[in-house]
Amino acid sequence: MPLHSAARTPLVDQVIAQLREQISSGEWPVGSKIPTEPDLVAALGVGRNTLREAVRALAHLGLLESRQGAGTYVRADNELVGAVRRRLARAELRDATEVRRGLEVEAARLAARRRTADDLTALRAALAARDEAWDAKDAQLFVETDARFHHAVAACSHNAMLIELYADFGEALRDVLHTCVGGEVRPDEYLSHTGLVEAIAAGDEDRAAVEAATFLRLFDTT
Repeated sequence: MPLHSAARTPLVDQVIAQLREQISSGEWPVGSKIPTEPDLVAALGVGRNTLREAVRALAHLGLLESRQGAGTYVRADNELVGAVRRRLARAELRDATEVRRGLEVEAARLAARRRTADDLTALRAALAARDEAWDAKDAQLFVETDARFHHAVAACSHNAMLIELYADFGEALRDVLHTCVGGEVRPDEYLSHTGLVEAIAAGDEDRAAVEAATFLRLFDTT
């Protein structure tokens, strides 16, 4: 969507609103580099100081990240993700793991209760992609496919709030997983998720909850 000149005060608030819209609409996807300062100044019709103040405000919210010598990048597409990222950055791994376990277990339990045939098709496809990434010994791809698998489990819950919360928390936690998994996959650390899919397919809520609770033992510190 085109940017347009901000005509009324307060200009900073208008610029913040427009930049936030570019992010939330997907015009500037997460991970992408936003236009240069001269380009934004020209498009918005504001001064450099106004633009810089708006960018600083969005960086404080966790939506943007300025990288010295490289430009400014989209860090998150909403304030909740940004807030979660900031909180996780200073959280103890044990605390983050316990919160994630709570989300995982409830998502699995609800998924076993509510999953549809289409849900199961998507879940099995996500499981296959995860296993293929592991077999290929691609650590980065494995983290991504593992995250997508757990998002698929959450989607099976058909609880809109849980799905949104898990998506935000899971996106932020992906950084932690990259650190924990490291640059290589290790056979002794493989955690099969086949049992979880089978429990969800069978509609066995208790078994699904137990399966989900075991996945985070790799990150347990107690």
